[in-house]
Amino acid sequence: MLDLTTALAGPYATLLLAGLGARVIKIENPATGGDPARGNAPYLGRDGLSLARRHDDDVSVSMLLRGRGKESVRLNLKHPGARPVFADLVRRADILVENFSPGVTDRLGIGFADVHAVNPRLVYTSISGFGAQGGGPGTGKAMDAIVQALSGVMATAGTEGEGPVRFGLPIGDLLAPLYAVIGTLTAVIQADATGVGQHVDVSMLGALTSLVACEPFDAYQAVGLEQRTGATVPRLAPFGVFEAKDGWVALCAPTDPFAEGVFAAMGVPEADWRERFGDRDARVARAGELHGLIADWTRARPRAEVVERLAGHGVPAAEVRDPVQAVQDPTVRAREEVVPIRHPRYPDAAELSGTGLPIRFSHAETGLSDPPPGFGEHNETVLRDLLGYDDARIAELSRDAVI
Repeated sequence: MLDLTTALAGPYATLLLAGLGARVIKIENPATGGDPARGNAPYLGRDGLSLARRHDDDVSVSMLLRGRGKESVRLNLKHPGARPVFADLVRRADILVENFSPGVTDRLGIGFADVHAVNPRLVYTSISGFGAQGGGPGTGKAMDAIVQALSGVMATAGTEGEGPVRFGLPIGDLLAPLYAVIGTLTAVIQADATGVGQHVDVSMLGALTSLVACEPFDAYQAVGLEQRTGATVPRLAPFGVFEAKDGWVALCAPTDPFAEGVFAAMGVPEADWRERFGDRDARVARAGELHGLIADWTRARPRAEVVERLAGHGVPAAEVRDPVQAVQDPTVRAREEVVPIRHPRYPDAAELSGTGLPIRFSHAETGLSDPPPGFGEHNETVLRDLLGYDDARIAELSRDAVI
């Protein structure tokens, strides 16, 4: 497959496809130094981590994460001499993924219609802010924070009267590629059956807004339920995040058996809670009072004790971890859903945590163990071995600054 993506949304989609077994050829512009992510701080090199590049072989952590399992080819798609090279690559590809702004690929002569004419079986996937038709609200420019703002997700966290709350992860950039992979693989199955590929069009705004719509916020508004619930969710009481002596604890106990378990863990006699909190409607009506009782109880105890007592009565509960703690979870590590990341030349300089492939198969091996490629590292391999170009042709392309 051909990877024409940069930044995060596109490269994350092609990273997942690489992890699923695709041969991913990343096309990078020699005139610009390749994917801008190669210049993202921090860097990892022989001296460890740094905020500025110290040596030529320092590698951006962004590229260490997103470039794994891919091959890199330098090709200036704006150069007329690149057209036949690109066409040769397209003829041998099953998938192409791009995240240019709408209209750019058509101007370059590499849009869906151009590519489909060369290889009718190829699946052509576009990831953009607002869709391949272009336009969009606001300034029409889509970055993750812009998409979060427009999707409504910023107004789902926090409490009424507070300002918007940005989701801590770049969720717009990370969600759209998941749908892009689903759409791409579905289109591949159809192309195998029909012999005809198609254009798969995924927008960041549409992906995130569709997720927001999984919760019926219009219905909540109509019946007077708060749309912004902060640390607790009154309509599911008892449900939320509560402070302990040494941190925070999450619990989810909306059903009658779970709620009874909370009271048992707190040592509250049934006679003291049954009338006020005996069913779901009663707990929702008195959610503030109920959550206040739980908060008083958790604040007086270490979080390990809180979780142990809740778990002892069958209540779903857990300590709230910070991200560095979370990625060290032994189960997640054993399943390779998070994997160690190291510099390809200096593996002892530092070990970082990176996304693995969070899908396990019973009869297939998957993963992201190959290091990221150097800029244009696979020019010779791809041009000579895959396309059959001889030394003279490769030298001419290099001399003309096509590659």
